[in-house]
Amino acid sequence: MILGNLSGLSEFRLLGFSGSSHLHPLLFVILLSLYILTLVANTVIAFTINTDSTLHTPMYFFLTQLSCLDICYLSVMIPTILENLMVGTVSISKTRCAMQMFSFLLFGVAECFLLAAMSLDRYFAVCHPLHYTIIMSSRVCRSLVFGCYICGAAVGFIHTLITFSSPLCGSAIDHFFCEIQPLLDLLCGNTFPRELQVILVAVFAILSPFLLVVYSYIHIISTILHMASAESQQKAFSTCSSHLLVVALFYGTAGSTYLRPKSTYCAAVDKFLSLSYSVLTPLLNPIIYSLRNKEVKRALKKKWRKTNLVW
Repeated sequence: MILGNLSGLSEFRLLGFSGSSHLHPLLFVILLSLYILTLVANTVIAFTINTDSTLHTPMYFFLTQLSCLDICYLSVMIPTILENLMVGTVSISKTRCAMQMFSFLLFGVAECFLLAAMSLDRYFAVCHPLHYTIIMSSRVCRSLVFGCYICGAAVGFIHTLITFSSPLCGSAIDHFFCEIQPLLDLLCGNTFPRELQVILVAVFAILSPFLLVVYSYIHIISTILHMASAESQQKAFSTCSSHLLVVALFYGTAGSTYLRPKSTYCAAVDKFLSLSYSVLTPLLNPIIYSLRNKEVKRALKKKWRKTNLVW
């Protein structure tokens, strides 16, 4: 709704699922259940890896970081969504909205770059196995994770600063949390520079790490195809297949949201895509890695047996 330049605006209204109020109780139960399940699944994966010495390798170090990122990423928005489902339209202060956008971008962009770092890990493991432990030392792994967070913080800060320092001509956000695209609808005047900003940042934050993933897997697949035995090929591919599935899920939904012009924006579609990469992906990540990874399954079974013995 156009209200003129609201430069003194102190709060926004999150409309959320206002068009389907009769479904709020059902959605609340589903999302709360998924949230709890995701927290438990990612916590179990992180705890299992940290307490099992056989899993203290670079690949599982990155997987632990992925679980922590998924927990943080999901916790930024789920409380607001659940509040919206309980009370309807939610009033959120400008400061809280800005912090929510910053945190969402911080963890989301960090995950993009972490997936790229994980692809580098697989590249060195498959293509340079003799030098793998030297190249992917604990210091290098920690530096890569730190760099992921730095990139996320930089993107989040720049995006949030530019968006919230721009003149606004509305206060109703047609979304369930402070997302970028719905806020663009509230900007006054010509929004093309801001749309271009979103696309350019998305190219850096989504497309550039994705290209690194593609580059890594071109070399990985080429190396696997030149392996002498089918058993070696299957073993090498099995260490990469879980990561490929996670990459496809995350980049597919995130890219379809941010790598497109505002003219193609649809609130209903954007909400669905947001739920996909912010709720379903963090839940599916630990399931994919635990179901498709023999070492993780073995460690989980060992922890389960120890738990049963204690009780």
